[in-house]
Amino acid sequence: MLLRIAMTRLPSPADAEDAVQEVFLKLLTSRPQFRDAEHEKAWLIRATLHRACDMARSASRRDLPLEDAEVLPGRELPEPSPILSAVQALPAKYSAVIHLYYYEGYSLKEISKLLRLPVPTVGTRLSRGRERLRQLLKEDVE
Repeated sequence: MLLRIAMTRLPSPADAEDAVQEVFLKLLTSRPQFRDAEHEKAWLIRATLHRACDMARSASRRDLPLEDAEVLPGRELPEPSPILSAVQALPAKYSAVIHLYYYEGYSLKEISKLLRLPVPTVGTRLSRGRERLRQLLKEDVE
């Protein structure tokens, strides 16, 4: 689940794996206290979203020369679906809500608890994200 969440914000599976690995490293080194398993899950989701967004914004990750990029033999990168690419192109506040709702199956109330947002805000972001997604997909077709 965390890997799928990271992949909504990052261009490659390797970057998404790095983000999730860093979140687990932070979990092990900082040892935060959780009230219960749901609190821990919410922390992991928020930390993954934050780390993936930080990595996506990082100029140093985008400025890697092509000659320095290494593709492992026998490991081809899967071509992302047009819908996933469109979700990744959305601003983080919309893509996170859309991913949690459609890909992970969370309800608006559950997303509100995970992201610490009011339920109406989650509903608004989902609605606006859907509209932006429609526009992006319509542009791709044309």
